[in-house]
Amino acid sequence: MAAVHQLQGVGSASAALLEKLNIFTTDDLLFHLPRDYEDRSTIIPMNQLNVGRSYLLEGVVKGVDFPPGKRKSMAVNLEDEFGKITLRFYHIYKGITDRAKLGNRLRVFGEVRVGARGLEMYHPELQLITAHTPLPKTQLTAIYPSTDGLTQAKLREYVKQALTQHSDDLPELLPEKMTNGYALKQALDYIHHPPTDANMLQLAQGSHPAQQRLIFEELVAHQVSLLTRRAYIQQIASPAFSPSKKLAPALLSSMPFQMTGAQQRVSQEIMQDLQRNKPMLRLVQGDVGAGKTLVAAVAACHALEEGWQVALMAPTEILAEQHYLNFQKWFEPLGLTVAWLSGKQKGKARAAAELTIQDGSANLVVGTHALFQDNVQFAKLGLVIIDEQHRFGVDQRLALRNKGANHTTPHQLVMTATPIPRTLAMSLYGDLDISVIDELPPGRKPIQTVHRYDSNRLKVWKFLKDEIAKGRQVYIVYPLIQESEKMDYKDLMDGYESISRDFPLPQYSISIVHGKMKPADKDEEMRRFAEGKTNIMVATTVIEVGVNVPNASVMVIESAERFGLSQLHQLRGRVGRGAEQSYCILMTSHKLSNDSKIRMETMVRTNDGFEISEVDLKLRGPGDIMGKQQSGVLNLQIADLVKDKEILQLARHHAIKLLKDDAPMEKPEHAKLREAFIELSKKKTIWNYIS
Repeated sequence: MAAVHQLQGVGSASAALLEKLNIFTTDDLLFHLPRDYEDRSTIIPMNQLNVGRSYLLEGVVKGVDFPPGKRKSMAVNLEDEFGKITLRFYHIYKGITDRAKLGNRLRVFGEVRVGARGLEMYHPELQLITAHTPLPKTQLTAIYPSTDGLTQAKLREYVKQALTQHSDDLPELLPEKMTNGYALKQALDYIHHPPTDANMLQLAQGSHPAQQRLIFEELVAHQVSLLTRRAYIQQIASPAFSPSKKLAPALLSSMPFQMTGAQQRVSQEIMQDLQRNKPMLRLVQGDVGAGKTLVAAVAACHALEEGWQVALMAPTEILAEQHYLNFQKWFEPLGLTVAWLSGKQKGKARAAAELTIQDGSANLVVGTHALFQDNVQFAKLGLVIIDEQHRFGVDQRLALRNKGANHTTPHQLVMTATPIPRTLAMSLYGDLDISVIDELPPGRKPIQTVHRYDSNRLKVWKFLKDEIAKGRQVYIVYPLIQESEKMDYKDLMDGYESISRDFPLPQYSISIVHGKMKPADKDEEMRRFAEGKTNIMVATTVIEVGVNVPNASVMVIESAERFGLSQLHQLRGRVGRGAEQSYCILMTSHKLSNDSKIRMETMVRTNDGFEISEVDLKLRGPGDIMGKQQSGVLNLQIADLVKDKEILQLARHHAIKLLKDDAPMEKPEHAKLREAFIELSKKKTIWNYIS
């Protein structure tokens, strides 16, 4: 491996352009893979053309003209037996006019575009041919992701040098038995310079064995890092808890309903984990309203019964407070003390809360990120429950691990109401076991979702008035996008004024919640709505993860096309908490992109959060779904979690087997993988999250 500026022709200007593509070394160049290929060896029929791709075509000139317009141009109509295309020239010289004569047979190469006459090529390469002109014998030409100022020819030259001079130095990370027959150097050679007879379709789809060899290696390394992190955490002992004989039965008997089969199954999986003296690392996924909180409460009973403390951390004050009130209601009748800790607490209240945590008189502590601050000391922390994991970074989750007593690490139960596709969960939370609550409580009616255009607003408003007349409450949510905060705020306030006119006092009462309000004012407005003092809640997405209002039966989402699918699903889950039929109305303009149409259709078609998350993953990719906190965790260069999910499963199987057979990676065939692991752990990527 060498720095790129050591290659011939790479000066400071080229090195700066390569840096924009995150290419600093020759290794980076070798793994900068083509996004497409030009094929100059095969003539393509004109009925098989895709806009934006370059093709080699052959046909007969059927027409030549000079269209009127500001710029003089020449249009050549070229036809084969399957279709036709217009060749357009703005720089006209004798070489072109001599070749482009009626009846001549031409071979042309260029990019297909849409023009005034349908499919067109601008200034293609032209060759006058006879019936016996041979086809060019050439390799497929790689097209790389690039940046302004860096030509394809230069990139190809730099990659060629890196392959010639440095590919022999690349270590084979995987033992030969784990590869598909392609050595690393051989796979890279093939991908950068495919032979003439290469399968274009496979290469375009990323399914060629040479590509799959690289994808598999990357995913094995990624899974080894996650599993190593898990093994590292599990080196520290955790307290083992016996199944609760008093608290859990007492808690469940106080409930007005029975646990669903899915809740019972997941509770059983948790209990089995807690009986071991290895730390539980379990993610509980459940759709909105699936009853995760009760499962967490039953888990807490096992620890509390044996005199250990439990901490529950939520991402927002209001959600943490809701948990606090719930757990107070459930646990205080059982003789347990539930404490509250938030960032807002100051002075004596804060000191008093911290003291109850430190001396152990607080059995269960509920709070926000304030829980993992250095000055918060637990007497005997045995279990940490984290709600809405996607709002926290991995490092924040791991910080609570250090709060254990007597050199033990607490068990970790992580909950999320954001259904995560299996492939993404395996990649993000590969250090966690995963349980899924895939059953809603009995009596819940599926939320009816409809898509309406702005032109239908009067009918929508009439429907809201009918629902309010029945004693129901309504959410109206506006988008919030940081980059356009001022505009979003204006949209919200304009909307609020318009709604206030259409739903006037004293007949209707409206709450409003947005990011510019003081937290205390925001909480007060939320409370008024929760207590039924207002009919309508006008809000931004701050209510996405928020209070439970069973009486709210309608969710109107304005400019729904500006939301991601998972966010739309989260918002929809704010209603449907009671026994009454609930509705979600997606309001959009008539102008919708193709992706927006797919999102609206998906929301109307299904309430299944996991199905929705799969569609979302395909549309947006993993980075956008997980948000800023997780953005550094998925640093995959080659693999695609949507396309390569089968390879991911295979890679995980092999990574588990490898670490089972040789956890320290000391065998000779694992030496290179170990070296790479140590080296990569120094970089700010997934590998950084091991400790």
